[in-house]
Amino acid sequence: MVIDSLADVDPAQWQALAGDNPTLGYTFLHALHETGCAAPRTGWTPRYLVLYRDGVLRAAMPLYLKEHSRGEYVFDHAWADAFHRNGIPYYPKLLSAVPFTPVTGSRLLARTAEDRLLLAQAAVQAARQLETSSLHILFPNADDKQALADAGYMLREGVQFHWENAGYADFDAFLGSMKMDKRKKLRQDRRRVADAGIHFEHLAGAAISDEVLRFFYSCYVSTYQAHYSKPYLSLAFFQRLLAEMPDNLMLVLAKRGEQPVAVALNLVGDNIMYGRYWGTREFISGLHFETCYVQSIDYCIRHGIASFEGGAQGVHKMSRGLVPTPTWSAHWVADRRFADAIADFLQQETAAMDDYIDELEEHTPFKSGR
Repeated sequence: MVIDSLADVDPAQWQALAGDNPTLGYTFLHALHETGCAAPRTGWTPRYLVLYRDGVLRAAMPLYLKEHSRGEYVFDHAWADAFHRNGIPYYPKLLSAVPFTPVTGSRLLARTAEDRLLLAQAAVQAARQLETSSLHILFPNADDKQALADAGYMLREGVQFHWENAGYADFDAFLGSMKMDKRKKLRQDRRRVADAGIHFEHLAGAAISDEVLRFFYSCYVSTYQAHYSKPYLSLAFFQRLLAEMPDNLMLVLAKRGEQPVAVALNLVGDNIMYGRYWGTREFISGLHFETCYVQSIDYCIRHGIASFEGGAQGVHKMSRGLVPTPTWSAHWVADRRFADAIADFLQQETAAMDDYIDELEEHTPFKSGR
């Protein structure tokens, strides 16, 4: 069954399927819709797929009817152009993802492998019924990837940069695991930020005031304005997160004296942290990397968090201790001619991506034997 609002679902039943990933939770997804961020007016029309058995929600899938490809972080613009050149509409398409959020996790929210496969198959049926050109599932986890492959989807490989906690006792132990040149460069970058008079506070949950959140949002907006674009998310969305899921928020606040200068917002799940948004009031060399990555890694070490996802793209993150990690997406295309052409393209792209990841791994920032 396809529904157009999570208001039609029991929050506890959805949450039981979503688990501890904050971006898949009822609160996060419903807030995106109700604050107008992921809504029809922005080209994200909710079409959540839900499967009930004996009155109990057994499986669910965050699905959106899309009129564009913005806010996805898996790029299919070339596919859309090919469709249009041949006089075939690419939009609307059906998409399973967390809007504006390139984090990995389950997209087939189900308790069993059988229900995951059933959900993957039901999504194709929904795509046909909605008369969409295609169906795309972004950043699924390993279990979902297997179910999607079994259901006949085409798989596409990508890469992100993630940090893994090797049981470091403290930040110095983390630095000690790095190659000498990387360790030296990281220390120099940190010293440059400190010499600019910058110190940091880590604020989580109830420690995040509305005033600090408003400062964060002003910085977040300025980041988009610097690139002549509009922010995807509203202040109302972040205020709702702070009100309804504060324990999943962590802010890194950069200050000079008592004056805030820059800020990064992270989402915290069960033993994992996701780097999401950042902004600054002034340019300071190294401030972006210190605020977004180094301070977040330090926080993870202090709190025993196992991993940190640093967001989409950015080979430069390797010098801060994040390493290349394969990511995946899965695709179904209704037109057989285009499906065959895309399958050929993906075969070549996957081989090239594997070579690229192998090359990156040769330049690991860590000592051998880590």
